[in-house]
Order: sequence, then C-alpha cells, then structure tokens
Amino acid sequence: MTQKLPVLVTGGAGYIGSHAVLALKDAGWPVAVVDNLTTGFRFALPDDVPLYEGDIEDGALIARIIAEQGIGAIMHFAGSIIVPESVENPLKYYHNNTAKSRALIAAAVAGGVKHFIFSSTAATYGIPEVSPVTEDSPQRPINPYGMSKLMTEIMLADVAAAHPINYCALRYFNVAGADPQARTGQSTAGATHLIKVAVEAALGKRESVGVFGTDYATPDGTGVRDYIHVADLAAAHVLALEGLIEQPGRCLTMNAGYGRGFSVLEVLDAVDRVTNQQIRRKIEGRRAGDPDSLISDNRRIKATVPWVPKYADLDVIVAHALAWERKLTEIRGA
Repeated sequence: MTQKLPVLVTGGAGYIGSHAVLALKDAGWPVAVVDNLTTGFRFALPDDVPLYEGDIEDGALIARIIAEQGIGAIMHFAGSIIVPESVENPLKYYHNNTAKSRALIAAAVAGGVKHFIFSSTAATYGIPEVSPVTEDSPQRPINPYGMSKLMTEIMLADVAAAHPINYCALRYFNVAGADPQARTGQSTAGATHLIKVAVEAALGKRESVGVFGTDYATPDGTGVRDYIHVADLAAAHVLALEGLIEQPGRCLTMNAGYGRGFSVLEVLDAVDRVTNQQIRRKIEGRRAGDPDSLISDNRRIKATVPWVPKYADLDVIVAHALAWERKLTEIRGA
C-alpha cells in the first residue's frame, strides 16, 4: 500500500486544485494548500484543510509550510490559464507560470520534497499535425501560455536529473464539469471555458454563447475538443502521485483526456438537452490559433496507472457544471 505522504496543493482554492484537494482527502491523504486567492476561493476548500494565503514565489513561506506540514509531495496548479491574455500580456504568463514555478521547484528541492505533480496542458503541442495526439508528438506551442507550461516541463526534467525528486507532468485537454457532490466547481468570474459559459447562459447570466468559427475541417464546421470531467482529472493526479511514490526513480508525462472529441455545437446541444431549453448562439469569427480538432491519445495514462474514468459522458459533465452554477448563485446570493 502506498505511503500517504502529506501533500501541498498550490492553487488549491482554484478550480482544478480544489477538486484535487477533495480527491486527496477522500482517499485519506493529509493535505495543505497555498493560494494567493487571486482566482481561488476559501469556500472551495473543506474547513479542516490548512490554507496558507500567500504566493508560491515566497521561498520562506514555502519552506515554512514544508517544515510545518512535513510535506513529502507537491501538486502544482497555481498559475494563469487564459490563452488570449497570454498573447496580450506574455510577461505575466512567464512570471506566473514559469518564474514562479522555478521558485517553487527550488523550494521543493531545498526542503527535501521527493515528488512533484505538475499541471501541464495540451497547449504545449500547439497545432498538432495528427489527432489524437500522443505524448511523443512535437511540442510547438503557438502562444505564451503553452510555452510557459512547456518551459516548466523542461525545468522539471532537468531538476529531476540533478536532484532526488521525481515528477509527473499531466497534459490536460479541456477540463469541464464540477464535483459530483457539488462541493466545488468552476467559480471564476468571466471564465472562458465553453461549458461554464454555456451553463451561465442557460441560467440567464449571459445573453448568448459565442461560436468562434464554423468553417473548420470537422463534421459540423466547429472546433472539436476532448472534454474531461474535472473529478476524473483529479483522480488521475492521485493515481499519478501513487505511481511516483511506488517507483521513485521514474518520471511520468501523460495526457489527461478521454480520447474522443465533441464539437462546439455538440456541447451546446448537450446543454440544451440537460436544461430542456435552447440557449442563444452567436456565430463569430475564428480565434487565432484555434486548431480544428484537439483530442488526446490516452493509452499511456491507462497503461501506466489504474485510471478508469467515472464521468466520461458529456451530459453528465454538463449536469454537474449546471448544478454547481446553481449552487454558486446561492453562495453569492445573486
């Protein structure tokens, strides 16, 4: 049985991080969180999880947390994630996602942390020549967001070669949905995720949903993406951590997706089905750099860890996102 080391979750009050906290807690792991709460929320965390409000760049703070909590592993989610913003403000992304990750990794090495799970992204592939995309596909990011994540992957590989630490980089595809028990979900105002935007529109929080481009080389002309339920993604992190602990000499890089895609219109049809109403669709021009299709080849993760997705159903993903959106309205009283 895997030794359950205390885990520090960076960005643990954010969307994916808070689901990882729940997955770890549900499986009996001791957890602590560091989050500067710029896009995270205290209400996303269970009351009994220690929250250190601060920045991962603060080496003294990270050293104190490692010492106080006896941290043996880090799950790193903190960072900035909006692709168009990264194009407009690249220095923000190289600071938040690359320079701060370097500071965190340095603190981990200094503190004797042995295992590191990194929240990476399919954006490191850029516009892939072949879909589904394998982990060995060329990494040619087309925006600073993808490049900032790729640079951190490279750092981790170099650090693991020089120090007694191993890591797993999980390259996410399109993360969606919310905790099935509605304990947490996507809570950021102005979020750009399609399913989040669509359920907001279904509840009257937005007037319409933009469809960016209808002339892609796909069956219905709209972009196809691999949507993965956030709870399945969180479970993959816990299994990856177990894999690192069981084989300390091994580092892992794995896609995290379901291996099948849905178009923008198929997603909006699913929201219409689940809500039994029709949301208004606003056809707009293509966004620069959007690939026609981005689907994961997930054979490696399934062969490496015992990951069996529980929520690989588009209507279920939408239903959980909708339930959380309704709860969020109650939490905020608006």
